[in-house]
Amino acid sequence: MRRHPSFFIVPVAAVSLFSCQPPSGISSPGVDAALACIRPEAIRAHIRFLADDLLEGREAGTRGFDLAAKYVASAFESMGFEPAGLNETYFQEVAFRTGVVDFGQSSLTLIRDAWKKDLEIGKDYILSADFQRESVQLRAPLVFVGFGISAPELNYDDYAGVNAEGKIAVMLHGAPATFPNSQRAHYSGWPKLENAVAHGAVGVLNILLAEDEKRIPWSMVAENAREPGMKWTDAAGRPRPVWPEIRGVGLLSRETAEEIFAYAPISLPEVFSHAEAGKLRGFDIPLEAEMVTVTHHGEAQSPNVIAKLPGTDPRLRDEYLVYSAHLDHDGIKEAMDGDNIFNGAYDNASGTAVLLEIARAFKCLPDAPKRSILFLVTTAEEKGLLGADYFARHPTVPRESLVADINLDMALMLYPIRDLVVFGAEHSSLGETYRQVADHMGLDLSPDPMPEEVLFVRSDQYPFVRQGIPAAFTIVGLQSGDPDVDGAAAIQDWLATVYHTPKDDFSQDMNFQTGTTYAGVNLLAGYLVAQASERPAWNEGDFFGAEFGGQEENSKR
Repeated sequence: MRRHPSFFIVPVAAVSLFSCQPPSGISSPGVDAALACIRPEAIRAHIRFLADDLLEGREAGTRGFDLAAKYVASAFESMGFEPAGLNETYFQEVAFRTGVVDFGQSSLTLIRDAWKKDLEIGKDYILSADFQRESVQLRAPLVFVGFGISAPELNYDDYAGVNAEGKIAVMLHGAPATFPNSQRAHYSGWPKLENAVAHGAVGVLNILLAEDEKRIPWSMVAENAREPGMKWTDAAGRPRPVWPEIRGVGLLSRETAEEIFAYAPISLPEVFSHAEAGKLRGFDIPLEAEMVTVTHHGEAQSPNVIAKLPGTDPRLRDEYLVYSAHLDHDGIKEAMDGDNIFNGAYDNASGTAVLLEIARAFKCLPDAPKRSILFLVTTAEEKGLLGADYFARHPTVPRESLVADINLDMALMLYPIRDLVVFGAEHSSLGETYRQVADHMGLDLSPDPMPEEVLFVRSDQYPFVRQGIPAAFTIVGLQSGDPDVDGAAAIQDWLATVYHTPKDDFSQDMNFQTGTTYAGVNLLAGYLVAQASERPAWNEGDFFGAEFGGQEENSKR
């Protein structure tokens, strides 16, 4: 799963019934045989290989990732799946532009009349790479715009009464905690940049909230800012998605933000207090900032891996359910406790392993389902969901034929499974599908335990959602089947000490029976979707359905 972004990319239990019900009768001899085909030892073997040091952390664009991609393609071929990439291969090559900020040549200066203060990069602020320009300079006045969000359906607009034209928008990271989970997740990401452009802003400076700083220490933010980022490039070699009107994006340290707001009508602590109370108002800050961003560009190639199981129904076989899981992780980085390989065993060798076993289980059915199925293993998820975004915008089958995405990311196997969290369940008829499956498997469905993490926009299902395609993403819930293990404590400890570190390797304890059950749940959900007479549909009045349902690709970005 993509680590929470330092700035810009960057729920469930209320499962509602929908008129398009999946077919009843989940259990049959053929389906039961397919479930029995899922092997814990196979999940273990896939993870063992994909998380091996020889693959050097599977970073997109590296030899280690390419080896992992060939392993996955070979597995599909050995199982008899048709290639669904380009040129009758299992691969959809994606071209990328890489970008890393030059700390020595980039700068941020605060200006008021004749007074200037040069800030120290890495200590006082960090800058985001510019993927279009190797060097870009900006000098403009500052304006505070709250969270930088306009949400008309919630009667909320941070830009109300504010003129951001030609200014640098200073905004709080994330979205208001009072927002419903759907809007909080959606508005925390790309829409903030899109909204800044719509209001004429030419730059953006972000400020972390106190709760963000607890999860994202400044030292980690500054370290991550030195790493290369990526954007996929189109046929003309242009990076996407980008916002050329924005000529500088940065993140301010707490100390720098406090200094800036010392000149503002209210102090930073008062801003935070107003944010909690839902009383934020925008205002001009009597300062200018000069931002210079120098970015070193490079080029890279990395493939998505795609296989196909053709459907059997003459009417439905031209429609596709997609199973997705990202293959990449963080590669080789600065050593932590003497280890510099970020193996990504759980994140996301586990999801890829589960996808491979689900694929093999479908081959155990006496007959393939009515709809066709694509098994999509993506690249560059950790760089911003890029492989999935590229596929969702440039699928290797007609886009209108894609009916749903089931995403598999971080199948944590820390204890015996008792419940599931299904992100996206409340948005579409997929929620009812998972409710039926959970009941059949004797599992509970639990609500999003960490809404502040906005997980629904942080994994590969979200690019499908942005193209109007219903999607769901499941994780093992916090209820432990072992009375001696506190599930919530175990997951919180893993996130705090293992997630996105070299400790996420194969040496961890893994309950592969939990992985088998998790795979079985997603197998059954996909089977029901592939067999249903009607394709999954957005729930009436759903936010994401209204925002994206039926939309064509946004060709502007």
